[in-house]
Amino acid sequence: MPPLDVTLHPVAPSTLAEYTRAALIVPRLRERDTAGIISELSQALQREGCVADVLPFYHAALNQELLSNSALECGVALPHARLSGVRHLQFAFGRAPEPLIWGGRGYSPVQLVFLLAVPATDAAGYLHLLASLARLGKEPGLLARLREAESPEVVLAVLEQIRIRQG
Repeated sequence: MPPLDVTLHPVAPSTLAEYTRAALIVPRLRERDTAGIISELSQALQREGCVADVLPFYHAALNQELLSNSALECGVALPHARLSGVRHLQFAFGRAPEPLIWGGRGYSPVQLVFLLAVPATDAAGYLHLLASLARLGKEPGLLARLREAESPEVVLAVLEQIRIRQG
């Protein structure tokens, strides 16, 4: 009889909610500018062990944002940092109490921010996640629910409704 193959194959996340958790969700951001919000969300990622050292992650995310503003017309910003110290693709989410200027004048006001922590070698996973987040921007009902969400659990319930396309 041939040996039984018991190799465990990792299952790719199927919804946006699987890339975050309640402790990475800030339903009411304290900061009111791009640098402050990236710092606030970077600290949440460090507290949860998602990034080993907050300062290099923060600088990488802020520098990337200064090079290429991630604000979308729908009021969402998608800053990110790709570093070798990041082990798993994940994000911290924050909601500003009111829309704010993201990155500078001339850009769309932003109220919802997804700060992505990206492993240096996970380009494919990052692109799938980014495409799914961009698709969220075309769902006005879900965006409205995220803008109104008062708790991490409500945010997670909304994110559970956005499926990740694989391949």
